[in-house]
Amino acid sequence: MSCAGIIAEYDPFHNGHFLHLRATAQRAPDGVVVVLGGNFTQRGGAALLGKRYRAEAALRGGADLVLELPLPFALAGAQTFARGGVEVLHALGCVDMLSFGSECGNTELLRQAARAVDGENTQFYIRRELGTGKPYAAAREAAVRSLYGDAVADVLHAPNNILGVEYIRACHTLAPEMQFMTVARRGAAHDAQSPTGTFASASFLREQIQKGETVSSFLPPFSEAILQRALQNGDAPASIEKLEVAVLAFLRKCTPQDFQNTPDISEGLENRILNAARTARTLSELFDTTKTKRYSHARIRRAVLSAFLGIENRHLQDGVPYLRVLGFSERGKQILHSARKTARVPVVLRASDIGKLSESAQQLFALECAATDVYALCKPRVGACGSEMTDNVVRF
Repeated sequence: MSCAGIIAEYDPFHNGHFLHLRATAQRAPDGVVVVLGGNFTQRGGAALLGKRYRAEAALRGGADLVLELPLPFALAGAQTFARGGVEVLHALGCVDMLSFGSECGNTELLRQAARAVDGENTQFYIRRELGTGKPYAAAREAAVRSLYGDAVADVLHAPNNILGVEYIRACHTLAPEMQFMTVARRGAAHDAQSPTGTFASASFLREQIQKGETVSSFLPPFSEAILQRALQNGDAPASIEKLEVAVLAFLRKCTPQDFQNTPDISEGLENRILNAARTARTLSELFDTTKTKRYSHARIRRAVLSAFLGIENRHLQDGVPYLRVLGFSERGKQILHSARKTARVPVVLRASDIGKLSESAQQLFALECAATDVYALCKPRVGACGSEMTDNVVRF
């Protein structure tokens, strides 16, 4: 069996995602597997749409099997996010190509950038650049520029390219046999605040949806229908701002020791967060006060939310102990049937199956359940606890 894999958030699933998924499906004779971030995302916030709405959109857009990226990896920086996604795909045992979008659309150039980042002298140059006060991403780009030239370094200046480089690096370690396919991003750039034709960035679309604006021209019809259903059900748009007081109250009770096992915490970041929490009246004010050249908004948001949800470094060190199925198509059934023989970790279709697994798997699932219960408070219509145990797998 020869499947392609995609690692995504699809929040919301827009025309650019549809273009990429269709292009990938043409190169995948046995189907496309999507590893989907859950209810909290890499940007350090609540997903606008719950994971099962987004899983349905992925299936209607051409995916055959949707697996969940475990929470600690979904709520992480590019390197850890990529590692978790690649680990899930590799663990399934039947994915031999990883497909992703990029600004450059050049697989070989991305490979060169990945090799440059892992080059023998690169870490020395990165440390030297960090010593000048540059944030890590800028220091890495400057180091690669010094050693490998402008063409390779320029790749590390665009967000989708950066993520693509991290996917390749993760595959070098976890799945060296994996092939790569990249599709050049069309239209609006990542995080662009204005659309280009019928293409708009997910961040622009989330902002418009939060304002109650219409975004139908930027979504495939099936994705627009899913969005409207979620809005009518009071399940969207979810927002971390609904937890603002709770998060600030949590931080005001914390000590630096409470952050010692939290991912993305180093170099005294916990002290800046806690000092800011003493006076901040909103999360935006907290993030703005904490931000420096070294600490980006995204890193701060992820660290705060990770601490609030109880994510610890050990959850990342243990790796991916199971594959949680969010949805599948008819062809996805065949992939799951094949996975009975090829999967390197258990495949979970029902929440009740978790009780048969290892202690670390049960602890991770308990963390997911607790996070989903918190996510229920982020929705316009506040939900009850326990949906992680009762929500069905999406079938298409």
